[in-house]
Amino acid sequence: MTEATNELMCGLLKRVHHEVAELRQDVSEVKRELNVVRGHMVATQSHIHNIYGILGRQDDRLERIERRLELRELAEAQGPYEPK
Repeated sequence: MTEATNELMCGLLKRVHHEVAELRQDVSEVKRELNVVRGHMVATQSHIHNIYGILGRQDDRLERIERRLELRELAEAQGPYEPK
């Protein structure tokens, strides 16, 4: 069996220290990427919220137009508009 000398232990500790340093760097990189993904998700959520607001306003406008058209049809006493 190999004797555990100070040089062997020092070499093993240096390798472990190097591996831990690489892992720390990799974890740091993954954290940065996760923050970027989180930022994109927040931006996408904001865009979707804005789109819902625009669609709500368009829906309100369409309802007003439909009501006005119905009132006009009643005032003109003719059949509803039917496209050809």
